[in-house]
Amino acid sequence: MTTPNSGDTVTIDYVIKRTDGEEVGNTQQAGPQDITIGSGQIFPQIEEALTGMAVGEEQSVSIDCANAFGPRQDALVIDIPRENLPPEPAPQPGMAMQAQAQDGSPMTLYIVEVGDQTIKADGNHPLAGEDLTFDITLRDIKQAA
Repeated sequence: MTTPNSGDTVTIDYVIKRTDGEEVGNTQQAGPQDITIGSGQIFPQIEEALTGMAVGEEQSVSIDCANAFGPRQDALVIDIPRENLPPEPAPQPGMAMQAQAQDGSPMTLYIVEVGDQTIKADGNHPLAGEDLTFDITLRDIKQAA
């Protein structure tokens, strides 16, 4: 049985679920994903599970919020005056927008509320604070040269 090692590239399918079973992501639309083991492209718990899997094998991996997208941070929910936004496109709840963090790095904000004078935007990842289960299927292994 061949299993992947660090440096190998694997092709996987996955479904992400919250603890209540609600599906919050999958590879159905984008198709299978290529991941290089040991490159940090995916959570370490999933890399660890993949290193023991054979092609065609399925496994569920549970990851608590601290090791997934982190806990929610209330300080990342901010009010932005509408006058600071471009007129188009009109802000809508769920819309993503790019901003600059205090350290100058880019960050994504998600609009959660639109008022007459301000919008409320959330800089937390949409899955922050969530314990998640990844149902992964190993589709292929391309061993490192």
